[in-house]
Amino acid sequence: MSVSTPEAVGAYLRGLQQRIVDAVEQADGSAALRDSWQKAPGEPLQGSGLTCILEGGALFERAGCGFSQVSGPKLPPSATQHRPELAGAPFEAMGVSLVFHPRNPYVPTVHMNVRMLAALPAGGEPVCWFGGGMDLTPYYGFEDDARHFHQTCRAALAPFGDDKYPRFKTWCDDYFFLKHRNEPRGVGGIFFDDFAEPGFEQSFAMLRSVGDAFLPAYLPIVERRRDIAYGERERAFQLYRRGRYVEFNLVWDRGTHFGLQSGGRTESILLSMPPLASWAYRREPEAGTPEAALTRDFLVRREWV
Repeated sequence: MSVSTPEAVGAYLRGLQQRIVDAVEQADGSAALRDSWQKAPGEPLQGSGLTCILEGGALFERAGCGFSQVSGPKLPPSATQHRPELAGAPFEAMGVSLVFHPRNPYVPTVHMNVRMLAALPAGGEPVCWFGGGMDLTPYYGFEDDARHFHQTCRAALAPFGDDKYPRFKTWCDDYFFLKHRNEPRGVGGIFFDDFAEPGFEQSFAMLRSVGDAFLPAYLPIVERRRDIAYGERERAFQLYRRGRYVEFNLVWDRGTHFGLQSGGRTESILLSMPPLASWAYRREPEAGTPEAALTRDFLVRREWV
């Protein structure tokens, strides 16, 4: 099989999902549920996928990693806002998306997504583009964790040009931002969308490099923080900050909007939601506390490498 075909992209994504789920199960010591699904005839989308989710584990309170490959008769608005000439075209979409919510508040939440979208305009050649990235959302900030995560992201993009990391880091900072709160979701990472500049082969190679970098970027942080003792105070702050995560995913996230607008599988689209979260009216951390340091030192735009 050529490495420059949509079929090769699908094969890579399925293998990536398997590697990540295997690593999660090993780290947690629990087995993930594997939920294979197929869209029923007559639904807006056709296709299939595999949703893998570990809930109630010793390490991960909820860790979801899904693969989907679907097609539909008409691109949803969230996919054509930057490509109006493709509005209404049939499409095929495939990707791996994950969000891990650890139990220990000192272990950060993480998100990663890699995907390909192909529009099939009438009488024309398929138009393919890629997207994805990863970002880190700590509840208690550690400088070396943020630096390690960004260093790994930068190394993954280095073979594709010196401009890619600063460009995609800025894109991530812009994208994972809660406009209604005027604050970043976390310490960022990298993000890219509608990417096809160097052609299919090099775009796919960059996608693979980003996908392969996820476990080296995140697992060392998990191992450093998973055994730190915590109490009710840290747990309450974690749940409060998880509320921000929910707000972003439901209000601003284009991937969530794409899935819901296109008639995707709701249960799989919302696997990113934490099992527990809380909200409090005008909660302000006390000055000089680690909770205040999160906002002051980590929920700000800054260069980590």
